[in-house]
Amino acid sequence: MKSKQITLIAEAVSAGQYQSLLDSIPYINHLGIRVKSPTDNTSALLRFHLPFRTEIIGNPMLPALHGGVIGALMETAGLIQVIVSERQPRLPKIIDFSVDYLRSAQAKDCWATCDVARMGSRVAAISVRCWQESESRPIATARAHLLLVD
Repeated sequence: MKSKQITLIAEAVSAGQYQSLLDSIPYINHLGIRVKSPTDNTSALLRFHLPFRTEIIGNPMLPALHGGVIGALMETAGLIQVIVSERQPRLPKIIDFSVDYLRSAQAKDCWATCDVARMGSRVAAISVRCWQESESRPIATARAHLLLVD
């Protein structure tokens, strides 16, 4: 199973097409998370999109999206961005992942991007931003450390 994941990662990195990698992970596929590569090759920053569906509402009284779904979007953004930045076919493992929920996520689409703050030989440090209407008004931010293992 692990060699199949490594093969998928290697193919996605070499082709610069990461959606097939996301689609191979059942819970990400179920949530419908999409990834968009930059059109210019000046940046390797990916943008992740979580389309709104009523099934992902956590609080129907507001209505607000479920915090776990927002966390899953941000975790996905972090893992895939590290894979892209590292350009090596290996799957990072989460050491720690901390989310700050800044405001309720309305019943709308969400987007996320990840900044790789430091990429060492064994550990990567990242920060992730998630927003809905305006990138300058995030609904959540996250920090994480990922173990880079073969």
